[in-house]
Amino acid sequence: MTGAPVRESRWQTLALSGWGRYPLETCDVYRPERRDELLDIVAHAPQGSLLARGLGRSYGDAALNQAGGVILTERMGRLLSFDSETGVLRCEAAVSLAEVIDVFLPRGFFFPVTPGTKFISIGGAIAADVHGKNHHRDGSIASLVLDFELLTAAGEILHCSREQNVDAFWATLGGMGLTGVVLEASLQLRPVETAYLVVEYERARDLETTLARIEDDKDDAYTVAWIDCLARGRSLGRSVLMRANPATLEDLPEKRRAEPRAWRRLRRPSVPFLLPSATLNSLTMRLFNEAFYLAHGPRRVVTDYDRFFYPLDAIGHWNRAYGSRGVLQYQLQLPAETSSQGLSEVLETLAHQRRASFLSVLKSFGPQSDGLLSFPRPGQTLSLDLPFTGPDVLAVLDELDRIVVRHGGRVYLAKDARVAPDLFAQMYPRLGRFREIKARLDPEQRFASSLARRVGLVAPE
Repeated sequence: MTGAPVRESRWQTLALSGWGRYPLETCDVYRPERRDELLDIVAHAPQGSLLARGLGRSYGDAALNQAGGVILTERMGRLLSFDSETGVLRCEAAVSLAEVIDVFLPRGFFFPVTPGTKFISIGGAIAADVHGKNHHRDGSIASLVLDFELLTAAGEILHCSREQNVDAFWATLGGMGLTGVVLEASLQLRPVETAYLVVEYERARDLETTLARIEDDKDDAYTVAWIDCLARGRSLGRSVLMRANPATLEDLPEKRRAEPRAWRRLRRPSVPFLLPSATLNSLTMRLFNEAFYLAHGPRRVVTDYDRFFYPLDAIGHWNRAYGSRGVLQYQLQLPAETSSQGLSEVLETLAHQRRASFLSVLKSFGPQSDGLLSFPRPGQTLSLDLPFTGPDVLAVLDELDRIVVRHGGRVYLAKDARVAPDLFAQMYPRLGRFREIKARLDPEQRFASSLARRVGLVAPE
């Protein structure tokens, strides 16, 4: 790098974590407000490596850079243009999904691929190639991204799409921010008639029934199953299935038809402080699971997008409920041909270990995108959140890793905090190709993260 170094006063040394609050690491933090400031940081910051961070909603160490630089992009989030004829939005990478929904859902457009929170940045969504409850039909966010601008380590701004800088395009989608900084992107929004969905609930008595029904429900736009991870024996894998489709004007109650794209915004009470770590335990989770299962018998309701897609967003700082030690999110994927046996082993392990997951979600995946490190591929995926209790819970997750690898599966980097590099390499067969493109775009490894060093995406510094 050449030129004047960035002044030390331009950064702060802070303790950062992901949304799971584990791990906690010390990083040098920058907050640029303009593009020229960002380019100056990338070119001249004295830290050996840098990483762009959006809204910090990845769970583990994906958005951390221990003893390195972290660029908070939150002040560079402008909506740039929108074509109401085509539904194409151009925006800076720090724009949040919440902002897109607030502005464009009342106009009749929705972000068709959304994860379980809307408080993520567009840049972060691209870095993780996020998916939602409709991957079986619509794929990951890669299906919506038309193009983006990528700032490389050399200070070059690449226009990346399926036609230009194709290798950089597919290495960045799912590349966890390691190819450079996404500056702005063009995204395809979907027209919708209303801000509501028709949702059908149904119980499934065991894992076999759950998997069969999820496979049968692939004609529905959105499908998901809540899994009782503490159920054992004949009830192993019992669930509440939820199937949803966009509501038409005729589906709405009469009182909603006058303003079909308006909805009652969720009030956001907040968890005001860190709760005692023992609050969420196997007993409280067993009681919750029993109540949830019994309360969700067969029914059909019309609900708005907020309540269906983002129920936890209704509670500010809900991650504080896990206490000061935090929570480990663990999301696994298994191919369809091994998912029944693999999921049975995972659930049996959790039940035997009395490991309570407050939110356990099962979904189906459709075809894989061309993102080299993209997580979704055909089969099923199970998400878990386990309170961090120390080495004991890490040992349980190590056991789950071995089950996943044995059945040909993988874990999701955006939610990982501890997978070993040898297992990671077995999970992602296109890793070698990613490393080749990374080496070409960033030969000095200017962009790195704690996760990247841990799993071997970059060499240790």
